[in-house]
Amino acid sequence: MTASDSPIDSRQITDQVRDAGMFLQEAFRTFRETGSITPSAAPLCNALTRYVRERDPADAPLEILEAGAGTGPVSVAIAASMQEKDSLALVESNGRFVSRLEEVVATDPAFATVADRTSIHHCLVTELPPERNFDLIVSGLPFANFEKSEVRAILEYYFDVLRPGGHVSFYGYLGTKQFRAVFGRRDEYLRQAQSTWVVEEYIARYGVDRERIAANVPPAWVHHLRKP
Repeated sequence: MTASDSPIDSRQITDQVRDAGMFLQEAFRTFRETGSITPSAAPLCNALTRYVRERDPADAPLEILEAGAGTGPVSVAIAASMQEKDSLALVESNGRFVSRLEEVVATDPAFATVADRTSIHHCLVTELPPERNFDLIVSGLPFANFEKSEVRAILEYYFDVLRPGGHVSFYGYLGTKQFRAVFGRRDEYLRQAQSTWVVEEYIARYGVDRERIAANVPPAWVHHLRKP
């Protein structure tokens, strides 16, 4: 490590610690919307951004939507893989996370050449204009915490605004339903079970692949869906 490298590394570590602290605070305050106690780890970010990377450079530019961007670890991974003329819309309903996303887009080196093609939206994803279309949707929303009607509304929105041939990538944590079955209230277990049925319906209809990510807290499955 050179002397010139140290300040950058120190800043990155400081940012990661600050983001982890902010995420933990928001998880305790609004766990239903946050869905985790830690930001997504690098292996999970890499899996979620698979279809940003895995394409021919000659392919048409992508319009990318990230729903539930949080403090931005997946956003940075997307930005680092964006090609010329790709665009990115970041959607986040938590005001503290939105402020952090604005800082990340303005200062993180991954956004140096794509910040002018990145927009941040402080709203629910279903509040975006329905006439806007995307080629790729990366979702960090905690479906396991939502009512089945909310999950269906979100997935219906994704497939309404997704262009034919486009992908949706999202994740779910391993073992949460089993944990609630043992330690949670019965109504919470039933609510999550019903939400999971909606997710499984879409996976059965549109799923093309899934990846098990053990190196995350908690471990997760990443599901990749494709619109015909």
